[in-house]
This record gives sequence, C-alpha cells and structure tokens, in this order.
Amino acid sequence: MKIALLAPLWKKVPPGKYGGSELVVANLAKGLTELGHEVTTFACGGSKVQGNLIPVISQPMHELAGGFNWSGIQPYEFLSYFELGKRIKDFDIVHNHMGFHPIALAPFLSIPMVTTLHSSLTPDFIYLADAFKEYPFVSISDAQRFLSSNLNYVATVYHGIDVKSFQPNFKILKDNHFVFLGTLSKNKGIDIAVQSANKLGARLTIAGEIREEDKSFLEKEVLPYVDGERIKFIGEIGHTEKVKLLSSASALLFPSRWNEAFGLVMVEALACGTPVIALKNGAVAEVLKDGKTGFIIKDELLFSEAMKKVGEISREVCRTEAEDNFDISVMAKNYEKVYSSLIKNQSI
Repeated sequence: MKIALLAPLWKKVPPGKYGGSELVVANLAKGLTELGHEVTTFACGGSKVQGNLIPVISQPMHELAGGFNWSGIQPYEFLSYFELGKRIKDFDIVHNHMGFHPIALAPFLSIPMVTTLHSSLTPDFIYLADAFKEYPFVSISDAQRFLSSNLNYVATVYHGIDVKSFQPNFKILKDNHFVFLGTLSKNKGIDIAVQSANKLGARLTIAGEIREEDKSFLEKEVLPYVDGERIKFIGEIGHTEKVKLLSSASALLFPSRWNEAFGLVMVEALACGTPVIALKNGAVAEVLKDGKTGFIIKDELLFSEAMKKVGEISREVCRTEAEDNFDISVMAKNYEKVYSSLIKNQSI
C-alpha cells in the first residue's frame, strides 16, 4: 500500500526528547516500511523517518510559534494539507495524527482518511467531533473511547516501540531505586511519587519536562522533597539516557491521576525489564498485568506499599510482555489490517 502519514508539527519525528505522538508516528513509519509498504510522512523539517519525508515547514512548530499553543489551529498546519493535496493521487490511504481538524478535508478525498487521536482529554471543540463522527477513528486504548464515545471507532491499536532498541536488565536489584519519567504535573502524580519515595527512604530519579503552568504546584508539593541526592531531578532526557535510567530502576512509578489514553513510558519500562507501579486510571489496566508486570493501585495512599513488593515481579516476564504485545511490528500489522479494510470498503 501507498500510505500518507500526517504527523503533528510541534516536534521533530521522532522527537529529540519529549514528544510521544511524534515518536509513535516515527515508529509506525518504520514498522510499515519494514512490512513492504510505501510510506510518506508529512512532518516538520529536521525529522528523520523510514520511507519518504515531506518537510512541510523548516523547523518544529514549537520553535516557530515560541512554545505550545492550543488556543486554535496554527496556520503552519495548513501547509501539511497543501502538500498532501498536491500529492494525493500518489496514495491509497491517509492516516491522520494531527487531531480532528484535518478531517474537514475528507469529503474532498477520493481515498480513505483514518484518524488516530492521541489525546487524553475530551474534544476541545465538540462541534468538530460531532460533525466528523461518522469518519473512521482508531483509539489507542479502549479506555480512550470514553472521552468521546460517539465516534466511529474501527479498531483499537496499542502504541508500539522498537523493543530491540531497549537493553533489558534482568539482574535482581538490591537497593530500591525508583524512576518517574514524564511531565512534572499534578495530573501525572509527581507529588505521589516523591512523597511515596520519601516515606520509604528510597531513591527516586525524576526525568521530564517542567511547564510554566505547573511551577507553582511543584514549588509547594514537590521541590521541597528534592534534595539532589536521594531524590533528584535530571530534566528531559533522550533515548540513550532513558534506557539507561529505566533499566537500572527497581520500578517505574506511574501515579497518573487522570485518564491517560495510553502511557508510552510504561511500555518502555517493560522493554527494559522494569516493572511498573501505577494508579488504576486510563489505560493502565490494558497495558499492565497486575502482579505480573507490575502493580495496579486503586488508592494513592497505598502506593508506597506496592513499592515494597516490587522484587516479586519477574523482569524477564516484563520484557516478554513488551516483545509480544507492544513492539513496532505488532502495531504496524494491526494498522495494516485497518488500512486494508478501509481501502476494500472504499472500493465496494
């Protein structure tokens, strides 16, 4: 098949550090290319993907716009539609990862457009969601469907990572060293992580992004616990540092309070052989197997109790789970089925 991938323009594909959606698109391009498909990714300049790349803007939109801005559709994004339109006859299907608004083009297309939503929030403009609800959508977890239950979901496809690029560690770790990796926000539960580690006297390394709107919360609830030794913050990290950090950890802490639609870092931890301790929200129960690849906690006050039991989890089982269910190849084959079905239905 000849497949067009519309990637978010905020960060490079794949991102240098933070950027889950951009990483998923890069992984999908790789997986589909390895299956023998002809893949073209529409992304920002500086991106490096397998298959063909159409750089619709010179650099990431995050740099051009001076940071993230979700208040409306950014003018730069229309360049993706423009470049796609000039080449539309070259493709069999369009896979949209940019949100709802590109679906406005669907009636003009002679080929199917399918949309994967990456958001963990309800639609910010319900009129678009309602207008486009009959077009095909792919959810990244069954839990995500509750955010907008009236859409035409044709499949659920879990995110995939390049498992072989994560070096696992199967050694029994004698000292408790936990890791939190993600945006430092109340929604992500960073305060639960630091307070639980402090309660146990355990080591905790925090890696991730600090956003301006979270600074007041962090100064009150998190930073007083960060001493730079037992509990330390190391900022955003790239792939190599991430693998090293996760593989050396007793467990990843994922105390997310909100209904996160997937949680890619959980899968990355499993690929390193590292168990995950998570609150039972969002897609957690779809990604983890309680008591086998980590612990799923219903009450945040009991988080530290689960941290004491992490040695009961087999690190080999964690790695096998990542290989069997969350590798790039699994994701690509599942999307391949979606594309084939939509193209077949279009031709009937």
